[in-house]
Amino acid sequence: MSEEFKNIYRGKTVLVTGHSGFKGSWLSLWLNQLGAKVVGISIDIPSEPSNFKVSGLEDSIESHFIDIRDFELLTKVFQKVKPDYVFHLAAQALVRKSHIEPLSTYTTNAIGTANILECLRLMEERTIAVLITSDKAYDNVEWNWGYRENDRLGGKDPYSASKGMAELAIKAYFHSYFIDSSENISLGIARAGNVIGGGDWAEDRLVPDCVKCWSDKRSVEIRKPNSTRPWQHVLEPLSGYLSLGHQLSVDKRVNGEAYNFGPNSNQDRTVKDLIIEMKKYWSEAEWKDTSGGEEGFHEASLLKLNCDKALKDLDWRPTLNFPETVKMTSEWYNNFYENKLHDMSDFTIQQISEYTSLAKKRGMSWTNK
Repeated sequence: MSEEFKNIYRGKTVLVTGHSGFKGSWLSLWLNQLGAKVVGISIDIPSEPSNFKVSGLEDSIESHFIDIRDFELLTKVFQKVKPDYVFHLAAQALVRKSHIEPLSTYTTNAIGTANILECLRLMEERTIAVLITSDKAYDNVEWNWGYRENDRLGGKDPYSASKGMAELAIKAYFHSYFIDSSENISLGIARAGNVIGGGDWAEDRLVPDCVKCWSDKRSVEIRKPNSTRPWQHVLEPLSGYLSLGHQLSVDKRVNGEAYNFGPNSNQDRTVKDLIIEMKKYWSEAEWKDTSGGEEGFHEASLLKLNCDKALKDLDWRPTLNFPETVKMTSEWYNNFYENKLHDMSDFTIQQISEYTSLAKKRGMSWTNK
């Protein structure tokens, strides 16, 4: 493991909500390797298999399996743990599920975030919080340029609306309680889009659907193969979240600010492009277009982020290109399915090390922190 971020997070107590999920488990493992005391909050383990289990987090960090909508239990964890840093990722994260269970999506993503903010308000200790929402918090009119942090928020589906509601709660709490530089709480907002990488087994996601089918030598059914997405590896936004956490600890001007963390614009590829690139790593990979039979709910076909603000304020930019992103993702799943390597902790840590080494070679400033 390289030395990036170790001077910042070593010995610190870091609370990660959604720690058993895809992004949360990668972040928890990275922080654990950096020497932080990681404490996780999640409602459950979201899938079987799960990255949380196969990457060894079940036995290596402290876990609290509670619902973030339960304010009483949430408060008890905060008051017991007294975290130095909080990374809030817990969410109902699936667009399709949000149409089936809209109320649960709203309460988890909006009220759950408000509960986190209220726990922070009650903290007496110095705490840095990074609150992760989504690129779908923007009012997406599907234009061809990237959304900036001051563009209008909104949403045409329950998931997007719930993230916009969370952003409104964050803004209200910040201006009501945390805007004063003398306050003990500093917070930042992180917005990222579609992420891929090993260990994602969520329902109705492209990469998990592909690898599950291909590992069983079945053809995968694809809706809207010409839809464009800004594909990025899961470690890319996580490096941004960690960078934002550091900057909040040293620069009060960042307090209350929102930042986009997305790939370079040339990584906006179609679903079909991603499948074709993934097929290079699977001996038997077939797919068929099933467009036309999907439900009638709204699903954006184009969404880009402008990350100039993160470059200016945090000196952050993405590391990987599109083929490298797909290669890292495919190799992880190859090891799991083809090589039957069901203890993925060493390989996952190895990928974090490879990513940080490559970032350092390419001059990413966060590797020197």
